[in-house]
Amino acid sequence: MKLFFSPGACSVHPHIVLNELGMKFDLEKVDLKSHTSKSGNYYKQNPKGYVPALLLDNGQLLTEGAAIVQYLADQKPEANLIPKAGTLERYRAIEWLNFIATELHKGFSNLWYSSMLAKDETAQNEIVEFTKNKLGKRFDILNDHFAKNKFLMGDNFTVADAYLYNILTWTFAKKIDLSKWTNLHAFYERVASRPTVKAVHETEKQAK
Repeated sequence: MKLFFSPGACSVHPHIVLNELGMKFDLEKVDLKSHTSKSGNYYKQNPKGYVPALLLDNGQLLTEGAAIVQYLADQKPEANLIPKAGTLERYRAIEWLNFIATELHKGFSNLWYSSMLAKDETAQNEIVEFTKNKLGKRFDILNDHFAKNKFLMGDNFTVADAYLYNILTWTFAKKIDLSKWTNLHAFYERVASRPTVKAVHETEKQAK
């Protein structure tokens, strides 16, 4: 398998999952500005043009992080990175993945692209402030959850935790003080301390 990634982007969580599973895989860095990789025009590999994308051994390409990590976890069910398909717990995991994708991941888009959404600086600042307040309300939900749970699914680390951690790494770049949410911050530190996560950061740091 080959994971198309960009350092620090939303391809971090499938990279973490691959490490957690101890699977053999190759990495190919994508320049998201020029949409190129060592294979050439990235659009020819992935028409969507963004990461992550997973090239399977049979030649098929799987995209969208939430789908990729579920696929990977199902390859090694004994690792318990996602509940068994068909169980209520599996749907709870999917519920969290969707929440992260739609409410957090996409929520950050306005922060990354505020200058493209409005030309006026005042309007840009209003967009940023509105977005941070909205994200804060989502963080409130998570903070309450982590008051009673070590991870999103309870005591076990799952692919949903990898995804949430991935998105939370962006709070530093966007100057969101995560320590305001004590329990959420503790979750972040807990995941960041995992050897597999440290290895991902080291690998992607060297790839920059």
